[in-house]
Amino acid sequence: MKLKYFSGSLLAALLLTGCDSTPRERQAVARQGAQKLDTLARTAAQKLARVGKATARYDAANRARRARPLDPRQEIAMEDKLLGPYSGQINALTPADLPNAYAQLVREARSQRTTWTDREWDYARAVYKRLNDQLKQIRLDLPARDELRVRARQAEFVALQAGHAAKGIREATKEAPTATK
Repeated sequence: MKLKYFSGSLLAALLLTGCDSTPRERQAVARQGAQKLDTLARTAAQKLARVGKATARYDAANRARRARPLDPRQEIAMEDKLLGPYSGQINALTPADLPNAYAQLVREARSQRTTWTDREWDYARAVYKRLNDQLKQIRLDLPARDELRVRARQAEFVALQAGHAAKGIREATKEAPTATK
């Protein structure tokens, strides 16, 4: 009870002392607060503009890179690297083989993802697309349990790709350290 009375008295005392200031003093405090908010808003707007420009540059570079055709020899080399025993036979994969081919693709992509360049991801995406095209051809013959495994592998591959893209955007928008402080 005493604590409640004390905290109530303290609150009332604080409120009353706030009344001891003059209107001019309150205006000065309000003006300082507004200036701080304006500075924060201006800084945030500048940072947002910088990040927006960097993201636009990243997207433009990404589109330009993807517009260049892939080298068929490098695409075959990437297929060999990613699919191992299933390489060279994507169009002949059966419903029994397809889930394992996706597993092989994801396993290799997972192990290589930190060292791959954007262009290598383009080649990996091409192999992934060819696997998806084969899935469309044989999907009706694929048992539901295997289709579920394939969909899980597809989701993982897309997540790995998205992680790489997020890393690229983060690096492109990273603020350069300033030399003077």
